[in-house]
Amino acid sequence: MTTDATERTAVTTTSADAPVRRTGSPIIPPGIQPALLTAVLAALTAATASLARPALAVAVVLLQAVTAAGWFRLNGMWPARQGIALAFLAGLVTDVALLTTPGDRAPTVMVGTLGVWVVLVLVQQMRHHGSADERLASLTATAASTVLTVLAAGYLAVAGTAAGGTPVVVGAVAVAVAAVVRAVPFPPVVSAVVALLAAAGSGMVTGRMTGTGTDGVLLAAAAGCCALIGLRVASYDFPSRFVHFTAGVALPLTAAAPAMYLLGRILVG
Repeated sequence: MTTDATERTAVTTTSADAPVRRTGSPIIPPGIQPALLTAVLAALTAATASLARPALAVAVVLLQAVTAAGWFRLNGMWPARQGIALAFLAGLVTDVALLTTPGDRAPTVMVGTLGVWVVLVLVQQMRHHGSADERLASLTATAASTVLTVLAAGYLAVAGTAAGGTPVVVGAVAVAVAAVVRAVPFPPVVSAVVALLAAAGSGMVTGRMTGTGTDGVLLAAAAGCCALIGLRVASYDFPSRFVHFTAGVALPLTAAAPAMYLLGRILVG
């Protein structure tokens, strides 16, 4: 009798300790609530872009904070307070440097910041006492989070050039439209196509408002495409609700920042 009970306990313990295998697709889109938050953050970015650059910097800092935290959680690196703080600090330093230097030096400022932060990230990882795989994952997550957080300052960078805040307004509105439309429960392929068309359509409206014309459509289409890529990344590998409300909110807008800087300089500036 005692032996049977012991065996049953052992079987129960073994079953409880076994890893739970999740079934179904690992791609889980964030949904409508994060999309609406993306729209709010994009609206704040677009609204402050027409004001002084310090006002736009407030929206950019908020975007950078959500980006840094969301990327770590997306990669299963939570809690990673030091890494998040380090990535976010890189964004802040970039913002301050952009506000205090001529607009045409933005690439130098951003590359220089990343160069310094690569060294800081390596120093931080030397204090990591985990296994080799854990150290590599932590290093990758910290470096990628830093790069994304710095690139989010692209909105602030293009606003300091001859293009001004126009690419920021056009791009932010397109991201908001793409994110919200993508959350509508259409078939996946149809949803992506409709979201991209809606983003390009928003460029026709903002293009007339800002005087960019067809260039506004190209800017909006590029921003919409980047937003869809950001949403796809935030949907990967069974993301949690926290991922949806951080990476799912920030990545669509963050992914569009470098494109708005480059295309803004070419088309508008």
